[in-house]
Amino acid sequence: MIKSLDAKLDEIRNNPASRKFIIADAKDADMAFGVKAPGSRNYLSRSGKHPAQFSPEIWTREEYGSRNLPEFLDIIREVVHQGSIDIVLMSAYVNELLSIKEGLFNNSAITPAARANDTSDIWVVRNGNYIQSPSTPFRSATIDHIQCGKIECDRDTDEFPGANLGLYSVTFVNDLDQDRLALQAFKNFREEAERKRFRYFLEIFDPNVDSGIPPEKLGEFINDQITRTLAGVTEAGRPQFLKIVYHGPRFMEELVQYDPNMIVGVLGGSAGTTYDAFKLIHDAQKYGARVALYGRKINNAEHQLAFIEMLRLITDQVISPEEAVRAYHGILQKLSIRPTRSLEEDSQLTESSMSYGDSNTKSRIQVSDKPDFKVNNSEKTKCSGDESSCGCGCTEKPDSENSKDLWPLKANGAPDFSNMTSEQRLVFHKVRLKKKFG
Repeated sequence: MIKSLDAKLDEIRNNPASRKFIIADAKDADMAFGVKAPGSRNYLSRSGKHPAQFSPEIWTREEYGSRNLPEFLDIIREVVHQGSIDIVLMSAYVNELLSIKEGLFNNSAITPAARANDTSDIWVVRNGNYIQSPSTPFRSATIDHIQCGKIECDRDTDEFPGANLGLYSVTFVNDLDQDRLALQAFKNFREEAERKRFRYFLEIFDPNVDSGIPPEKLGEFINDQITRTLAGVTEAGRPQFLKIVYHGPRFMEELVQYDPNMIVGVLGGSAGTTYDAFKLIHDAQKYGARVALYGRKINNAEHQLAFIEMLRLITDQVISPEEAVRAYHGILQKLSIRPTRSLEEDSQLTESSMSYGDSNTKSRIQVSDKPDFKVNNSEKTKCSGDESSCGCGCTEKPDSENSKDLWPLKANGAPDFSNMTSEQRLVFHKVRLKKKFG
């Protein structure tokens, strides 16, 4: 099956005007946060809770609070079946469980990926103080273990049962010795990845300690570090795309225009308001980003599948961030899910880097009834090319008897996206959402 990531990367590289957008769900938090990484049990998949043993004289499961790993895996399965994202980023262990042993991604348009290194600035363990020290390079996972689950893979083929895409992270702290160590470790990884035909994308974190650089100048520092570092890397060893902190439109456009062959993505960062998340992905795309990797913003959502659906509708330019917040709260209300914040509070912009914007709005989409995010197996195998940009639901035929008068159809009755006008796309998505949520 054609992976949506590969199709979108090809189009973005070959068509500078392309608005294709790649969304990754970062489910690799166990590489950073330990036991609490799976997140709050306020949200579980349709499969519900998994058994757990707690001694009643010590504590209850409610006091424990967090999902266990089986519940976390169920959510990943549900996200994959939904089909609205392009990448699921996991730890090497979770990748082994779901990709290698279970084959979850075999018949999916979604690409599995694994975190290929875990520098010390993500060791966010309880009662630890590692993140207060300058980032130090380290790798728990090996490329072979990510690709095939063992110390040495069969190199007679390019097909591996695990993930053949990884995230490599570098944190520059503006210290000569520390940054040289980080670059040397990156060089070693690149050379091994090239020999083993392993694809990766590069994450550049902001300094995790005081770097002496004013906050308003960090965008310059990061952009120069990226372009300087990759200037010494030929095409065979370059990342598929970048993952960086969004420092605002000026620095995003500066980096994007510098090299049209370099695909730039943004990281979601810590959990803020829902509007923070939706505004970030909207504005990053507007100013040149073509990828977003959201971890905590998705994992902490009251309903992860609804949250992901809104992200996709924003990047497909169907609804605005403001409308998406209202629609998301409408879904929570119909599902009788208590939101973390009121609609008014959740519509506030709280991240300083996002304290700007435009007043453009798009046609409002009313969400009136209880949504059904279930995707059947026949739909999962149909997502490819243009259809994957809005999830497997695009293979449905909303109100099919009248569809031919609203948008062009293929011979099999499926919507023909390649021949749709922008107005027809908007109509299609309005009808699809009304059917899906009603």
